[in-house]
Amino acid sequence: MPKKRSGGGLSPTQQAAKFLGVSVLAGAVLAGIALPAVGALGLAAKGSVESFDELPANMKTPPLSQRTTILDADGGQIATVYSRDRTVVPLKDISPYMQKAIVAIEDSRFYQHGAVDLKGVLRALNKNAQTGGVSEGASTLTQQYVKNVFIEEAGNDPTKVAQATQQTIGRKIRELKYAIQVEEELGKKKILENYLNITFFGQQAYGVEAAAQRYFSKSAKDLGVEQAALLAGIVQSPSRYDPVNDEAEATKRRNTVLQRMAAVGDISRAQAADAMKAPLGLKVSKPKNGCITAVKGAGFFCDYVREVFLTDPVFGKTKEQRAKIWNQGGLTIRTTMDPQSQKAAQRSIKDHVYKSDEVATAASIVQPGTGKILAMGQSRPYGFKKNETQINLSVDQSMGGGMGYQPGSTFKPIVAAAALEDGMPANKVYSSPYQMAYPSPVSACNGKRWVNDPNSPAKLQNENSSEVGPYDMREATAKSVNTYYVQMISDIGICPVTTMAKKMGVVRADGDKMPQVPSIALGTQEMSPLTMANAYATFASRGMYCTPIAMESVNRRVGDKTTSMEVPKSTCSRAMSENTADTINTLLKGVVEDGTGTKAGLGSRPSAGKTGTTDERYAAWFVGYTPNMAGAVWVGDPAHKRKMSGITIGGRSYGKVFGGEVPGPIWRDMMSGALEGKPVENFNSVHIPDSKPRDRGDGDGDGGRDDGGNGDNGDDGFIGGLIGGNNGGGGDEPTPSFSIPEGFIRGQGNGGNGNGGRSG
Repeated sequence: MPKKRSGGGLSPTQQAAKFLGVSVLAGAVLAGIALPAVGALGLAAKGSVESFDELPANMKTPPLSQRTTILDADGGQIATVYSRDRTVVPLKDISPYMQKAIVAIEDSRFYQHGAVDLKGVLRALNKNAQTGGVSEGASTLTQQYVKNVFIEEAGNDPTKVAQATQQTIGRKIRELKYAIQVEEELGKKKILENYLNITFFGQQAYGVEAAAQRYFSKSAKDLGVEQAALLAGIVQSPSRYDPVNDEAEATKRRNTVLQRMAAVGDISRAQAADAMKAPLGLKVSKPKNGCITAVKGAGFFCDYVREVFLTDPVFGKTKEQRAKIWNQGGLTIRTTMDPQSQKAAQRSIKDHVYKSDEVATAASIVQPGTGKILAMGQSRPYGFKKNETQINLSVDQSMGGGMGYQPGSTFKPIVAAAALEDGMPANKVYSSPYQMAYPSPVSACNGKRWVNDPNSPAKLQNENSSEVGPYDMREATAKSVNTYYVQMISDIGICPVTTMAKKMGVVRADGDKMPQVPSIALGTQEMSPLTMANAYATFASRGMYCTPIAMESVNRRVGDKTTSMEVPKSTCSRAMSENTADTINTLLKGVVEDGTGTKAGLGSRPSAGKTGTTDERYAAWFVGYTPNMAGAVWVGDPAHKRKMSGITIGGRSYGKVFGGEVPGPIWRDMMSGALEGKPVENFNSVHIPDSKPRDRGDGDGDGGRDDGGNGDNGDDGFIGGLIGGNNGGGGDEPTPSFSIPEGFIRGQGNGGNGNGGRSG
């Protein structure tokens, strides 16, 4: 092995071998020239020829990664996302000045030589021999393009990138063989086009179009001579010649390019002189990448679209395949997001809940009968700063959300639908006492039964001691009577309820199975707002459940070809009969008209919905709908630590938060804006015979009263009183004097959502 000289430099043989490895050897091989070689140099050349012959004949060219554009339903841009900011453009859309500048500075003999410029090789060899090092290379534009293909193929893998750029004889030989193939197959114009689209220009800009937009906020076709010279000069060293961070160095480099353009006759010397006097004229646009840049507060909707793409098999059989397509980009995704609905949702959220509040809110709107997600927003913006988050509070954990939140009494209509489907009359009356033990045994799925502990039976109670039955279904639903709904589920069994929930797409946000316990009637299982909005859309569409979808179309551009990709389709199925849905709609209209949800009413526009406030006021809900839109609003602490008593939300103080008091008005304002200008549609109401229960006053506390006398009738009662509730006289919540059987109620696992859901 040759040794270093005493002065620490390389021996002549090592100098020659080093230069040979980066330029001369491959050029000599390709040209068939036998350069004088001795010792190790000759052996290296011989081995290199054999390696050259063993290389595959065809270079695999991966699609260039480009930016992906996400659009709303009207075609307006929501955000751009990319692993590399690039927009591929044809040569005709690149300024002639840019084409000439890059050729002049990088390979002025580009149109005269083949894949290898032997004249350039000899010139570089001579200069390097004079300097005693490698001060000048001889790579052609074609060779540089091939190297960039290797880098593109490596993607974001640092190990592969290092392998693609390492200065070895083997890599250089492979680069040169493929350069010959490229020259033969593509021709000069196409090579130049590809090179300008693939190369890196610094500041996260890949390709000349992205570079023109980044530095000058204009298209590549509009670049002037001095602008083109600046960009062409950056390519050699994007960090050294970065005009944003070192204007002086970038100016010197630009002027070098201008001088070179004049020297080769692309421009006159007078033009070059004038251009060299001009300022850089930067008009820098910041990189706009990712859902954090989304407009209309749609960052979380954007993130949901990404999650759908990465998880749905329609975009690729494996997770790796889907991720590769996403990272390559070049996608134009038109989504289902309705800009009017999204704007209305964000405006209402901003008006009612501040991002700095101790609690947050999340809301979703779905179109009944199609499953289209029209809006998705929350009070804590998408981001990384204080009072911002990357957790999408509207969706399930598997789609970038949290563990979910107990929906409380918003689950009761699902119990009612199961009972009606089971043949129960809509005017069914239960004794509905103020307090009772859970009935036992209760039938569950697969022939199993739930049994209350006879030695320490779990009990439940209504919100106020004045709430004593009998009640029929209409009044019990309007007032959200706990004992009524527990008697109902005990009567029909647990399995019909969990089966109905499954038909309506109601699943736990953490993906776990719904437990077979009667307390589910009171909303003890954690759900996401999107799940609840889409479930209530089933009522609005007269019993047809449609899986939620976020995309209308996806077009993929690879090179200069654009193809249409298949997208997930909503699958609709009948969850219940039209009569059952119409009956639920009639019941829930009563909640808005004269029940716990009066503050959520939409005036003359028919609407229906249900309030819910969970265990110890960790969360409050309103889920409602019209025949053409369904929406869910949740308010609470995502960390499940702050109870909503004695709290300020949106600048307003609340003694106690009810589902109808905070979420209700958010829902009202959101839906009013979303539905503005839309047709007013009516429900198919049904006649529910009057069971003529005795008169008991209004009992409507969810509208904001907390004087104890006419409380929430459920919005203040803990899962049926399992942890306590108001005593009807406005006093403190009593301490429960009973034990809860193990496994009776399932709370959230990570500090969770308590032992169950408050009704109402």
